[in-house]
Amino acid sequence: MCRAGSEKDLVERLNRIERALEAARRNQGSQDPADEERDQSMTPSSSSARASTDGPDPPAADGTPEAAQVRAYDSSVRASGATVGKLHFAGYYMGDISSYNGVPFFSADGQEWIRSRAGEDASINTLLALGPLWQTQHPAPTLLPGFPVLTTGGELPDRAVVEECLSLFSASHFGLAFPVIDHALFLDTIEVAYRPTDGKSIEVVAAKGCVFAFFAIVSLFQQQWKSSPEIDGQACVMAAQSLLVMILQVTNITALETVFMLALYHLFCGHLHQGAMFHSAACRVLFMLGGHLDTTATCTPNQTPEADDCREWRMKNQLRRLFWLSYKLDKEISLRTGQPPSIDDEHCDLSLPQMNWWTQCAGDLGGSPSFLDEATVTSALQPDSLQLTIIKSKISRTLYSVAALKKTDAEMLRDIRELDDELEGWRTSVNPSYRPTLTFPRGTVALRKGRLSMEEIILHFEYHYLMAMIHRASGRCRCWANGDGGTLEGVSSSLALSVQASRSTLYFLRAAIHGVEEVAFWMVVFYPMSAIITIFCNLLHEPLNPQAEEDVELLGSVPKLVEGMRNRQLTPSELIHVKMVHSYVGELSRLGRCAISKARRDSQGK
Repeated sequence: MCRAGSEKDLVERLNRIERALEAARRNQGSQDPADEERDQSMTPSSSSARASTDGPDPPAADGTPEAAQVRAYDSSVRASGATVGKLHFAGYYMGDISSYNGVPFFSADGQEWIRSRAGEDASINTLLALGPLWQTQHPAPTLLPGFPVLTTGGELPDRAVVEECLSLFSASHFGLAFPVIDHALFLDTIEVAYRPTDGKSIEVVAAKGCVFAFFAIVSLFQQQWKSSPEIDGQACVMAAQSLLVMILQVTNITALETVFMLALYHLFCGHLHQGAMFHSAACRVLFMLGGHLDTTATCTPNQTPEADDCREWRMKNQLRRLFWLSYKLDKEISLRTGQPPSIDDEHCDLSLPQMNWWTQCAGDLGGSPSFLDEATVTSALQPDSLQLTIIKSKISRTLYSVAALKKTDAEMLRDIRELDDELEGWRTSVNPSYRPTLTFPRGTVALRKGRLSMEEIILHFEYHYLMAMIHRASGRCRCWANGDGGTLEGVSSSLALSVQASRSTLYFLRAAIHGVEEVAFWMVVFYPMSAIITIFCNLLHEPLNPQAEEDVELLGSVPKLVEGMRNRQLTPSELIHVKMVHSYVGELSRLGRCAISKARRDSQGK
């Protein structure tokens, strides 16, 4: 599809949404008050199918749901089984996103719809997949059996090794994209951690925990950086976690960096549940330190602080960096799991920083000037990236909160239209050299000359994902059930935009796959896994669509794409994950083909 054609098609579809909004407003204005009261009381699923309130049981230690274990801690199951995220497509209530672990699962009524469209039963065990396909299926426990509970965290590695790793981190692209430590401040932390004492003071314990957490982060990159000696990341994590009881007795930036790095490590390893827990703790420490308020405005980026104020200046800037990093992770976790965010936008100063704010001096990150020149396109704290996260937060709050589930069609379509406008305004403001396209062309085999940075790749994924999330919300509109033609045309166009954005996600991954860094695998794999759910539902909804056969082939290409995101030997848990993706996508592809065949038979029989 040519660029001009895709833009024209988008405009036409948005115009249909505009007309649908007007029709919904007219219907709402002429509605009987009693009908309005009944409409407001409807559950989100009552327009199509009865909601199933029970989610899948939480997994056992080996990742499988076991009834015996469920009975053993029934009260916690009730708490963890509560669901917030609800999946709707074309008026059908498909299921929920479990707030226990983020897995999308099909409800009993969703399964019945699949059966009615495909003519065959789905393999439920395969579709449940024993857990979300964007997190590792066998997360390591916090403490392995027999692992001692330490009071001092064990022995630190040789100090020279720590300083070497700090230099490698500071000169890396990841260190720029995720400035989890300030170079100069962390040197002070190292000094305290290696101070000759009995090692039992809280200050020393906190410093040691921070060093262990830093080593865990470094372990993710040791193959790329060729660091020596080899680092056991999991052992470092367990050492840091064993010190948390003491570390959290103090509220300082060292404690914050420690807990945040533990959260980041778990998220990058695919341990979504553990990562979310540590992230929540990091947010509480952040609030206690005032990181949600911008106190850096007293010192402009071009000012050099006096020597006496340098440490305080660094701490303020690092605190603000950690706020924005936490904010980004918070909105990501919330939208993926359907859980409420830990950070409430209304209580935070969300004034965007200046372009060069996070690299005010080369000593902050330890990089060379030529390296820091890349900051405008590679940092997770780039204003473009932060603005997109603010929009993401608004999408979650406006379209997917509990309050959003009670909105009328007119309110929902208005919000969809406004959020679409805001997202498009963001897109057109992005530097043209890495601006996401409205739709990603199917046949594109290369992005551009050279290699996109990881943050540029994430921006493209995020844009298409958020476009899909905005318009997927139209699947909850009640007009799907009452057949209001004026409104239905618009919501159908909105849903089509969600499907096209999901296709663009997979087309883009195919072109950008060699730029996906290994360490980001568990964060990036979420995007194609989310896209295939939307594409699959559309196959069931419109099996005779001219693009249906191509969509089945597109689904079939996903396992190879996911496997290609890892360019090294897979770990045992990753091998299990790849096999699971093969089985899951294979079942969706099979059901998609069945739906196409059934629709063709039905049309010929008429």
